[in-house]
Amino acid sequence: MRILIFVALILTGWNGHSNFILIPMDFETQDNHLKAYGISYWLLEKDQKVQWLLNYRGGSFLSPFSEELQRECTIRGVSFEVISDSKSEEILRTINSPSQNMEAVLLEKAPKIAVYSPQGNAPWDDAVTMVLEFAEIPYKTIYDKEVLNGELLLYDWLHLHHEDFTGQYGKFYSAYRSAPWYIQEKKEAKALARSLGFEKVSEEKLAVAKKINDYVIGGGFMFAMCSATDSFDIALSADGVDICEPMFDGDASDPGYQNKLDYSKTMAFTDFILEKNPLVYEYSSIDMTQKRTVPKSQDYFTLMDYSAKWDPIPTMLCQNHTAVVKGFMGQTTAFNPDQIKSNVLVMGKNKLNEEARYIHGIKGKGFFTFYGGHDPEDYQHRVGDPKTELELHPKSPGYRLILNNILFPAAEKKKQKT
Repeated sequence: MRILIFVALILTGWNGHSNFILIPMDFETQDNHLKAYGISYWLLEKDQKVQWLLNYRGGSFLSPFSEELQRECTIRGVSFEVISDSKSEEILRTINSPSQNMEAVLLEKAPKIAVYSPQGNAPWDDAVTMVLEFAEIPYKTIYDKEVLNGELLLYDWLHLHHEDFTGQYGKFYSAYRSAPWYIQEKKEAKALARSLGFEKVSEEKLAVAKKINDYVIGGGFMFAMCSATDSFDIALSADGVDICEPMFDGDASDPGYQNKLDYSKTMAFTDFILEKNPLVYEYSSIDMTQKRTVPKSQDYFTLMDYSAKWDPIPTMLCQNHTAVVKGFMGQTTAFNPDQIKSNVLVMGKNKLNEEARYIHGIKGKGFFTFYGGHDPEDYQHRVGDPKTELELHPKSPGYRLILNNILFPAAEKKKQKT
């Protein structure tokens, strides 16, 4: 009888000592932070439970044990620990203690992801597309036609590729107006606008921006980087105002257009001054690129520290294995803190230059996050530069911030306090 009981325990209860898999996210024990997010997304797609352990070992993930999960982690090169029921209970007790700035957040479903990007755009032109593919997280590419046709309602999360929503073709006129790629892109943009019933690219891009704005107000999650951040708000503020010079739209801009901007329509920025000179590679005073005095060796920004129990949303968005992230540039590198609305959280700041790098806000029922710079692992990305090989940066804290935003819509929502 004792032998039978022992055999039964081996066959049915052995995993009682290994009932959970912990995916640690601290620097020391996780070999591939970026692919770890892909594992969590993969579990959600399979309707498996995942808990995001905020501020516990860099924002670790906890899920019930399965051989399939164990095998998938091994295949993808993600570090994991098999732990018992009692160990998982001990971890959760620690996290739930009022003395600990930690929280366990249940991830409920895999968000449907859309990337707003021109068709045929190379994945390495955009950091978000690149990290989605590296982490093996599925997404759909959409552009103006799909947005204007109302297809945003099919998605939970939207990323804006480095777009110019003002209709000024990226302000590349001075340096690239004779370049074949610039001429071709301008031609294609005009043809697309006409096919969608608009006389000007600026009018068509404004219509797209307003549709995206409505998507967020209705409960969508929007993430944007680089020029898609400030150009988006500029377009919204200039609704009904022509801010484009003749080389962009064929006619003169409205006289005194600066005084006609409506900042109440924007998401994040206010009181900005537009750059009127078409030969200057800049949209407005929002961006800090040309005002920076930070040497590359000292170009870092610090993530803010929030209460995981009282403010889980910004805590989720700032999960990392380090609070200090190396800086990187872009057409829009960082944001002028004096021109950020008071209800917008500054989650990452360069303290030397007092510039905001990573901001988050609520609009209507939805959320938006703006992240300055082009590529977290390419300090000064230029047109034609080779792509970043993420295999060389599997622990990238800058890329982790992007992936935090991708998992954020999957979380069980709790009202934040600040």
